[in-house]
Amino acid sequence: MTKRHGYALLAAISALIVAVSTALYVGVAADDGSARQTVTAGRAPRNSAAPASTGTWVGSWAASPAAAEPGTETTGLANRSVRNVVHASVGGTSARITLSNLYGQRPLTITHASLALAAGDSTAAAVPETMRRLTFNGDTTVVVPAGGQVTSDAVRIRVPHGSDVLVTTYSPTSSGPVTYHPHARQISYAAEGDVTEDVTGAAYTEEVEYWRYLTALDVLSNESDGTVVVLGDSLTDGITSTENANRRWTDVLSRRIREALAAGQDVPRYSVVNQGISGNRVLDDGLGRPADNPSGLNRFARDVLGQTNVKVVVIDLGVNDILRNRELADPDNILDGLRTLVRQAHAHGIKVVGATLMPFHGHRGYTDAREAVRQEINAAIRSGAVYDAVADFDEALRDPYDPRRLRPEYDSGDHLHPSDLGYQRMAESFDLESLKGAAPARL
Repeated sequence: MTKRHGYALLAAISALIVAVSTALYVGVAADDGSARQTVTAGRAPRNSAAPASTGTWVGSWAASPAAAEPGTETTGLANRSVRNVVHASVGGTSARITLSNLYGQRPLTITHASLALAAGDSTAAAVPETMRRLTFNGDTTVVVPAGGQVTSDAVRIRVPHGSDVLVTTYSPTSSGPVTYHPHARQISYAAEGDVTEDVTGAAYTEEVEYWRYLTALDVLSNESDGTVVVLGDSLTDGITSTENANRRWTDVLSRRIREALAAGQDVPRYSVVNQGISGNRVLDDGLGRPADNPSGLNRFARDVLGQTNVKVVVIDLGVNDILRNRELADPDNILDGLRTLVRQAHAHGIKVVGATLMPFHGHRGYTDAREAVRQEINAAIRSGAVYDAVADFDEALRDPYDPRRLRPEYDSGDHLHPSDLGYQRMAESFDLESLKGAAPARL
């Protein structure tokens, strides 16, 4: 071979390598979360920090928008930086967030947003090298319409599973009522002025036990192939669990899945996101327009079907339909509502695991007639006439000497909500095998 031919061959090989590398780069990071409404729809994100690694987009954390924050009707949170602290159920190499203005009466203008890993537990301080500025369709400013939501561009950041993530937003003007999720069981922060990218956390002197605006954190993950969404009430919200400790039953379930996979068990690689709202019911909304505490039927499309790459939904609703009904609740109406949710999930290829309703004897709302309604609903659930699979929380937590009551060590003290040990027992009783498979084929 002549020297000229050798150079030519080398040049051809080099060109081939560049072409293949370019094709691979262009083809990576397919987004399986296309159902999420995002401001980048229709145009390619201009964010220079867009992901360059393969993986699957899944939900790592979520919280349902539940109401308008009291006291924010006039000025909202104008000229304030809001730093939400959230816990990642799975890790990833890139992240994006969703912001909601569901209860706002005017457009919400966010001029600065950031994402970083927390420097420790129960702190507003960030790990400096992880601070990332967020963009929305390439711009740092985004306007969220009243009643709407937006999703950010992706940023490259390695989010370890089990880590706390700081998501900070700044708005210079008021949007009216602030969309929030109370009873977060997690302290978040706020500060005067735009200190969105402050890593010290020193300015964040206001502490609150709820999340504002933020409703989802997605990650591009190699740890997970899909998302489990848990739709529930205060029992899922974890209202009596220890604050800042991530001891809701969904947190324990997430750890169980990860531990099972690490032990080589054949279980699905799924993340878990919590869409519990305290006081939530299957059938009835709260007051207001849009309704505070929207019913399971009202919010299912947004809080379940609208999440990223959903494979399974776990439904744990019905107790409040019994306890908050001034008359005696009709079990058939509640079951019809639950079956409606199941049909909606099946129409989107999502499997449904449903929970039996746990006992509440000793609670101020208990009556024998309400207990009979609970038993009738549980009988239908156990018969297989409602869900694809069953999580029998009633059996797992009831007192064997008085099945109308929670077992004492599982009772937080109000005879309705579990203790930390009770939440742990809920997760431990959940059969991970029930996460396998898909929704039944439509006939």
